[in-house]
Amino acid sequence: MHIRKYDVDYGRRKMMEKTAKGLGYAGVLGSVWPMLAKGQSTDIKMAYPDEQISIEEHTKGKISVGDTITADNLEHVEHLLDPIAVEEVRNDGRQIKIREATTDVLDLFEEPFLEQTIANRGKTVVDDDGNIWYEKQGTPAKGGLPFPEPKNAYEAQANINYGWGRHNYSQYAIKDWDIGPDGDVQYQYEFVWSELQVTVRPDGKVWNNEEDMLRYQSVFFTAPNEQSGTSFLNTWPYDQRQFPGLVGYLPAFKRVREYPTNQRFEPLVPGITMFLSNAWAAGDPLATWGNMKIVGRQPMLGDFHGGWDEGQKDSPNWALGVHGGPQGQTYFDTTQELCPECIVIDLEPVKYPRSPVGKRRTWLDARNGEFVRSVDYDRKGKIWKTWQAGFSKYTGLKTGEGHEPWSWRWVHCHDIQSGRMSRLFQAQEVTGGYKSEWNTSGDDAYDKYLTTQAMRRLGA
Repeated sequence: MHIRKYDVDYGRRKMMEKTAKGLGYAGVLGSVWPMLAKGQSTDIKMAYPDEQISIEEHTKGKISVGDTITADNLEHVEHLLDPIAVEEVRNDGRQIKIREATTDVLDLFEEPFLEQTIANRGKTVVDDDGNIWYEKQGTPAKGGLPFPEPKNAYEAQANINYGWGRHNYSQYAIKDWDIGPDGDVQYQYEFVWSELQVTVRPDGKVWNNEEDMLRYQSVFFTAPNEQSGTSFLNTWPYDQRQFPGLVGYLPAFKRVREYPTNQRFEPLVPGITMFLSNAWAAGDPLATWGNMKIVGRQPMLGDFHGGWDEGQKDSPNWALGVHGGPQGQTYFDTTQELCPECIVIDLEPVKYPRSPVGKRRTWLDARNGEFVRSVDYDRKGKIWKTWQAGFSKYTGLKTGEGHEPWSWRWVHCHDIQSGRMSRLFQAQEVTGGYKSEWNTSGDDAYDKYLTTQAMRRLGA
């Protein structure tokens, strides 16, 4: 039986207790995962009181589903946003529409990834070097979340570092606008982001028997003409103490060159605020960051499921509307909802002495382990940059394996110190005819997009 009413601080007190005791499960009234494993229920209402699911209950009627958060009513949800989002709404005209909270866990996963998570729950271990293994050292972790009930910050961060897009193969057609502090569009790019998961795959297999590799990942630009052909390739060892190999092709020089590790904290192309390190709030090997700690648990506003059905799937090329900022084009139009519980972690780039980032704070959805947003602080401890994304089931579409995809839809990467914003969305197609697709085998993609030879060919 679901008990309907608790005092308004009940959930907050329980989450504080869980943080203090190092309890990692998702839920306040009980854990989500035993219910899923036993096939009892997929409804998170069994695990959370109404005050953590209903925005009306949470704000004592001040905010309702269908309302729009603006500077005028921000005070009622300020505690549900990161400090940069608060600044955006309060002083830069950002608005956030509120939707009903997602309560079915199946809407927060793609089927194969969830199945692997349940099947492998409790079987992943961390060794003394910070690498994770399936039951014993030397056997790569299986697919799904390595730690659906993380007991510490390292396990919580591992859930995103090892899985990234949560598909065997992902290909994202991306359109990007880079907005200056005056609100003008200074740069506009189209590019393709390609990810081949070698181990820790949703199908539970190891691609090409390469147990010493985690993934291959590339990004190549298709527009505008002056950047077309610019491409970068990351090759990720499974050993999370090792830095990925990073090579790039610049058409102006007509050659492939190797880049230093600290290139992960620099823009790939002029004007963009995104670094490789920002990707998935987990753009670097797990063991190259340290001093990780859980600093809290809290409800949070985020975009987890329904945005795709709110007009984006019927929009030309899946485009999103924009608003806010000096010229009315700084922020995507987004609808967000109440996430009942986020795990808040701090971590530092301990293996990058030249990193401009001093600390990263990340909010992770306790239900599915995905990041909700992250905020980078500079070396002086000042707030610097946010990395926030929206996710959804792409209802009505199918992956290469016949499942309904769950993927990211949009990203804001806002450098609050310079006032520059990069906003990206996953498009249906970009210049060159490249399309977004998920969960093909990846065999063809490796030869096409994920080798040094492919970088030269794409550049040419």
